[in-house]
Amino acid sequence: MSYLETARRDAEKLLGRKNVRILAIESSCDETAAAVVEDGRRVLSNCVYSQIDLHSLYGGVVPEIASRAHVEKISPIVRAALEEAGLGFSQIDAVAVTCGPGLVGALLVGVSYAKGLAAALGKPLIAVNHIEGHICANYLSFPLLEPPYLCLVVSGGHSHLLMVEEGDTYRLIGCTQDDAAGEAFDKAARVLGLPYPGGPKLDLAAGSGNDRAFPLPRPHTDRPYDYSFSGLKTAFINLTHGMAQRGESLPVNDLAASFRRAVVDQLADKCMMAAEDLGQRRLALAGGVSANRLLRERMMEACAGRGMELYMPELKYTGDNAAMIGAAAFRRLRHLQLAGLDLNADPSLRLV
Repeated sequence: MSYLETARRDAEKLLGRKNVRILAIESSCDETAAAVVEDGRRVLSNCVYSQIDLHSLYGGVVPEIASRAHVEKISPIVRAALEEAGLGFSQIDAVAVTCGPGLVGALLVGVSYAKGLAAALGKPLIAVNHIEGHICANYLSFPLLEPPYLCLVVSGGHSHLLMVEEGDTYRLIGCTQDDAAGEAFDKAARVLGLPYPGGPKLDLAAGSGNDRAFPLPRPHTDRPYDYSFSGLKTAFINLTHGMAQRGESLPVNDLAASFRRAVVDQLADKCMMAAEDLGQRRLALAGGVSANRLLRERMMEACAGRGMELYMPELKYTGDNAAMIGAAAFRRLRHLQLAGLDLNADPSLRLV
């Protein structure tokens, strides 16, 4: 009997069983993470090694440095996750890993480790899309949440509006036509001279600024629920360069606040328009940019004013982490969607 046949037989035995424990691994970018999640909802451990200090010198993630750090840290992080959960390898029911999208070298470290571990333990292997992981972080913070609902996914590489359907399937409602919101925040932060990681630093600076100090464009898109941040980013760069060429000092806080408001206006307004047009009364946020304070405030105000339910993951689950991968893996396991030992990293993996 092949590995995949044995894994499927073992996975079938887990269906309907209580206390199914999944060891999850995440290494798609610059965090090496491992977690143990029980029944897709209860986090028994969640360990993350951040590489911020390694990449801050360069102002962004250097893929080769990231891959080497993953190689060095993945075994200690997995052991730490098991120790924090008070479990041994034999008490794990399945192994899950992010297989994409992300940096190919970084992904390969996690995928290779997970495949070896699953084979050695004789446990089912579950491949997880990183974006689905971000969406499923909401199940950790809201144990009773179930589809259907509309989800706004915003991160460094992605800006999507998705319908999360019953049966854990996804339907694309809108997406960015150029840059992602997180990438735009990072670029604007770099222009303002803010240190890496730029997005959170810009969010912090914006809290002390006047968000109406500098009018910035809200780009048009052909489809009503799509996003565009490239033109906004270019306008912001031209504004700051013009000020610098005139010898003016940059009012960093006001510029940060104005840019943040322009991005959040687009994200929140189009999300609410889609929800109303589709008749959706339940919304969720996901992704690293869902930690943005103004976005959370705007979405809370908009939903409260319309009597809509809003779900936002706790801040500890907004960034890259393995607990969200474990939550997503449990839902894949319920549909017996398993991976074989020929699993490979897919840096451009799509969710829909």
